[in-house]
Amino acid sequence: MYNTLEQVFGFTQFRAGQEAVVSAVLAGRSAAAIFPTGSGKSLCYQLSALMLPHLTLVVSPLLALMQDQLAFLQRHGIAAASIDSAQSREEASAVMAKAKAGELKILMISVERLKNERFRNFLQQVPISLLVVDEAHCISEWGHNFRPDYLKLPDYQRQFNIPQALLLTATATPNVIADMQTKFAIDEADVITTGFYRANLNLWVEPVTGAAKRARLVQWMGERRGQPSIVYVTLQKTAEQIAEHLSQHGISANAYHAGMPHDQRENIQRQFMEGRLNCIVATIAFGMGIDKSDIRNVVHFDLPKSIENYSQEIGRAGRDGQPSDCLVLANRDSLNVLENFVYGDTPELQGIRYVLDELSAAIPEGQWEFMLLPLSDKSNIRQLPLKTLLVQLELRGLIAPRYAYFAEYRFKFLIEPEALLARFEGERQQFVSAIIQTSTRARTWATVNFDTLYNQHQADRNRVVKALDYFQEKGWIELESKQMTEVYSLLVSQFDAEALSLELHQYFTAHERGEIVRIHAMLALFSSETCLSYRLAQYFGDEQAPQQCGHCSVCAGQVAQLPEPPPLTPLVDKNFESLCGAFIHRHQEYTASYPPAERLTRFLCGISVPMFTKMKARAIAGFASLENYPYADVRRWVEQHSRG
Repeated sequence: MYNTLEQVFGFTQFRAGQEAVVSAVLAGRSAAAIFPTGSGKSLCYQLSALMLPHLTLVVSPLLALMQDQLAFLQRHGIAAASIDSAQSREEASAVMAKAKAGELKILMISVERLKNERFRNFLQQVPISLLVVDEAHCISEWGHNFRPDYLKLPDYQRQFNIPQALLLTATATPNVIADMQTKFAIDEADVITTGFYRANLNLWVEPVTGAAKRARLVQWMGERRGQPSIVYVTLQKTAEQIAEHLSQHGISANAYHAGMPHDQRENIQRQFMEGRLNCIVATIAFGMGIDKSDIRNVVHFDLPKSIENYSQEIGRAGRDGQPSDCLVLANRDSLNVLENFVYGDTPELQGIRYVLDELSAAIPEGQWEFMLLPLSDKSNIRQLPLKTLLVQLELRGLIAPRYAYFAEYRFKFLIEPEALLARFEGERQQFVSAIIQTSTRARTWATVNFDTLYNQHQADRNRVVKALDYFQEKGWIELESKQMTEVYSLLVSQFDAEALSLELHQYFTAHERGEIVRIHAMLALFSSETCLSYRLAQYFGDEQAPQQCGHCSVCAGQVAQLPEPPPLTPLVDKNFESLCGAFIHRHQEYTASYPPAERLTRFLCGISVPMFTKMKARAIAGFASLENYPYADVRRWVEQHSRG
């Protein structure tokens, strides 16, 4: 272990916690590493992977995070690869072929990849030593970045016979840690926590009115010109505006957000990593796993989404141990925007009922097949909460995922069909011939007809997909697949859809309240009268931090009183008909019904849901006209005036 640490990674000793984690894994036990951002969590799986006999499978939530870690591994001569959505099918096939041949030690994927039929077939054929879950707090509903698909990871571990798991995160509260431990059966002794206090981070919270924020940012960045810095904002358009504003004031800055083309984002990130660009104005799409050690400043121009997000984002500063400044330009102006993100993820009661009726209609079939996007559109539930709803139905024992498949496979011959047939003989040749004959030919592409293959030739779908993959691997065909279809088994013969709709709606509403409480906990932290570093460490259950750090705004005698947002015209003075009339009219045309109060509230607060995209709601007069008002106030006002 020590030899590998020095010879491969060039370190003569471990950092705090690393040795305990690696030792647990090498002794054959599952473990969790809960270290602050920048404390070397990645090394725990990288070193273990080199010493374990088979492949290490790493599940990571973000492409940027994977690419960063891959670059590091490749620099150190470690055989690692990823399969991600940016790759072509050929590239993904090449990676799988390497893994099958035993030429890879580490394979990085997103959790969604595990629903892919081809990928699951591939995993059944490859021995795996270790499942690594990066950003493992995503597995907990108590966590700040819950990913419903992460709940299935313990099942996947069993399904693919992976003997042990290693969970990595920087931001887990005591509740989340308990959740992770239970789900992966990790002994308490193998949960290694090194504390959250970072002595080199100076935490400043400065109360600034919305009108004065830009000038203060220019002043702050001007004093630190040339230092690597990240400025965090909530919205993509703000990222563009602030980057432009800084550039106009002589501070070279670039925007970075998920709405930009992939190549452009990559280029900006590369410039920042190489020190050719020193200031990035970013939404939280930027920074996950960014391994740049000399970031000197992290500024929150807008409020972060939660204490966990704040901790994760400031954790990108000062990884080299040198003093670094973390500034929050704090006021309550963007509070409603943050809250609106939360409210937009709560499904309407009618939407939940629609999904349950679809499920109910499938009971006679014994299985439920659907595509996520059309179901999201028809139920008017965003995709992430829809996935959460499906997981809740699983947890309540109504459904169990069987598999997901691409509804359509099509292929293009790269060699003559006769030449392809000639490569096989006997029963195999008949099977290949059946695939070719039953596929519907257009000019260049042939679409596979699974039903005919099964009915006329008893050809099992799984065998057909494996054969097509093999043909592609050999370079005989080019293969394309689309329309991901989810297939669930139905575990009940009947249920009370009305009662369950209400129960699930209450679950989502409780989650909504919890998220709003989380936002207000963050405001309480920023206006705290006790040391910020201490309060932050306490939130994550770390009792070791000093009670007075001496390097935060509170310790410097500046308790932040957050200014209130500018006063708004009372809602009583607003005209319901002029704000909602056009939308109500369009809604009645579109659905033949009056919009429910929840939908009207979302329209006025500018919260996008699938139906609004279809109706082009953004272009209707009144959209987002009350986005600066608290959502709950707008909902009460709508309920008083609407007849829905």
